[in-house]
Parts: sequence; C-alpha cells; structure tokens
Amino acid sequence: MEKTIKAELILENGIKFYGNAFGYIKETVGEVVFTTGMTGYQETLTDPSFAGQIVTMTYPLIGNYGINLEDMESRKPFLKGFVVREKCDVPNNWRCEMNLDDFLQQNKIMGIEGIDTRALTRVLRENGTMKGIITRVDDLTPSQIKQKFDTYTNAYAVKEVTIDEPYTINGIGTHFAVLDCGIKQNILRDLSKRGCKLSVFPAFTSADEILSVNPDAIFLGNGPGDPQDIPEVVETVKKLIESGIPVLGICLGHQLLSLAFGADTYKAILELESEKRRRADISREEAEAYEKELL
Repeated sequence: MEKTIKAELILENGIKFYGNAFGYIKETVGEVVFTTGMTGYQETLTDPSFAGQIVTMTYPLIGNYGINLEDMESRKPFLKGFVVREKCDVPNNWRCEMNLDDFLQQNKIMGIEGIDTRALTRVLRENGTMKGIITRVDDLTPSQIKQKFDTYTNAYAVKEVTIDEPYTINGIGTHFAVLDCGIKQNILRDLSKRGCKLSVFPAFTSADEILSVNPDAIFLGNGPGDPQDIPEVVETVKKLIESGIPVLGICLGHQLLSLAFGADTYKAILELESEKRRRADISREEAEAYEKELL
C-alpha cells in the first residue's frame, strides 16, 4: 500500500485546504479555477485553455472511467495542478488505458484529493479567481509562499501551447486557415468531419503567410491566458480582417477579434470552466464607424 503524502492548497488570500497528494509530487503554482462538468475530466485535463491553471473539479468522484489516449484535446496536458474531492484508483471502462494517478505522474502534474471542493468553489465564486500553490504540508515558509505568488505569470501561455510548424488536414469543402493559439483537437475533428480543408498555423505566424494559402475563411481558435499578452497576434488579426476574407473566432479567438476591432477586454471576477468572460467596451456606433474605415 502506498504511503499517503499530506498536501495543502494555499490560496493567495491566505486560506488553506488540506488533503492528500497524488500524481507527480512536486509543488506547483498556478491560477485556481473550477469546472462544473460531471464527465469529461480527460478533456479538461488536456484542454490547452487551462494552461498555467490549477483546475478544481466540482463533481465529487473523478477518474472512474480512467484515461484513454484517443480522447486527448492536445498533445499533452498544460495545466499546473488538479484538485478533486475523491479520485478513483480502480477505473472501469473498456477503453481505459491508465488511471488518473498514473496519467498525472506521467505528465508531471501534481494533484490533491480529499479537500472540500464545494467550499473551495464558494471561495472562488465569492472572491474571484486567485493564485494558488499545491505543496506538501508545511514545506514552504511564508516568505517562500509570497515569492512564488509574486513571480508567477501566465503571460507566455500561448507560446507554450501553440504548434511549432504548420500542417494541413485535407478536405474538399470550405478551406479554413486556422490560427492555433491552443485549439482543442475536437474542434479540428468536427470541422474535418464536415469535409473542411484545414491549414493550421502556429499562433505567431504572419498574416502574409496565412493568406498565402488562399483560404475561404480564417478561424481563430481557443487558447489560454489574456489576449492583451499577445499584441503581435492582435496586429496579425487586424491585417487578416483588412484582407476582406471572413474571420471567425471562438473563446480566445473572439477576444482577439474584439481587440482587433478596437474594443477593450478585462478579466471577469469569476472564471467558470476557465472561460475568460470579457466585455467589449465599445458602442455600436463606434463599431460601425470602425467597420466603415476598413471598407
């Protein structure tokens, strides 16, 4: 029987939650968020939009159908930590290839179980998303904790999750140029199932290179972090809009479109399921005037 390792989740407001460590046992710091999904924990683990974050699952039992390598949403998980009420050590599903603990160990992600995830969720709902540390109990001094919070940044999340080289998924339908800022594989699969041809580019590709494939439309995918941390991508999106080719966006891609059209974005107090719910501070008249300038 494995030895239980006591661990704690330390929030930047000083609140601590105690439980047991699992996965890869090495302290980790990230932005603590929660997701209310009753299933789909593997998709959550491998969604690049969670890069740099410690994800709390509100459903009480996680891992009961194990992990399979077919349902990955990215090449690997990019989140910083995983928080559950109870993990299942004996999954039961015909597609299961490994259990949750082994998956986290393999991908060097620390988890904590046995804490009151309902209480943690209420703290996040009432106080907003905040930084957190998962570590062994009493491993860090107050000054070390402060130093880790002060130096944490998620500004480079898109650079971490985007692809290195462009690639093509062949199809006979609409040709989309896809800007991969951390796009989920299921989005690409769904477009491909509908016959679309997909030319997928790294996030920091120039507008000229994207337009050189003569796409019918441009798709700005989802991804992690704050769109204001990637101004060079915003500038690229402006040039893509000016080309006259239809530009579509989802999640982070939609926020990039907002900035490209002159709107402003800000982080919402609450991040549910890591969704960056941002408002566009621009009037209809301003939007119409900006659109006329582009025509």
